[in-house]
Amino acid sequence: MATSPGRLTERLRRFNDAHPWDHNAHYHPWLLRQLPPRFGRALDVGCGAGELARLLAGRADRVEAVDSDPAILERAREHGGPGPRVRYTLATAPDGLPPGPYDVITCVAVLHHLPLAEALIRFRAELAPGGTLVVVGCARDEDVRGVLSVPLNALIGWVKNRGRPAAERPAGMTAPVRPPETDFSEIAGQARRLLPGARLRRGFFWRYTLVWRAP
Repeated sequence: MATSPGRLTERLRRFNDAHPWDHNAHYHPWLLRQLPPRFGRALDVGCGAGELARLLAGRADRVEAVDSDPAILERAREHGGPGPRVRYTLATAPDGLPPGPYDVITCVAVLHHLPLAEALIRFRAELAPGGTLVVVGCARDEDVRGVLSVPLNALIGWVKNRGRPAAERPAGMTAPVRPPETDFSEIAGQARRLLPGARLRRGFFWRYTLVWRAP
């Protein structure tokens, strides 16, 4: 008996839930390749459990890691503590961000929780001349990448979990989330208007990337 596409998709989603893997951490190596080997101040917006902030601290003099969720900030401190170069701060973006200027601003899977234009304007204002903004964002499904990401996500989850259901979700996946409401074309249009020269690319796993160098 044939399985309907809807049932197949639901089975894949249940499989994905049982074999989770951190999509955001998957993009961390790419993100670091967009940054200089050494830089001064960095701001990580929506730092979650702090994985990226600790990676940035390997290159930065100082990292301001902010999140609006006090529980996930506690997890960030538990998973390695602030250290000498990272300061975790409870703050709501964009209005509550610690003032810059920053040589690097990163924002991973957070921008769809914020008012898009206001957040990009604030990032632009806080970035030092010559500084780098790197965003890994979430966009509403609008093309074949969204469809292909479902089975591909299952395959990678199976490999990363060695074919067994995970005992617990990765720390970076424990923060509250909500589905993105804006599609990639609208995000790209606003970003290119507010950040002239920004490079955007649609990726897999319901993500897109944005890189902008301040003049």
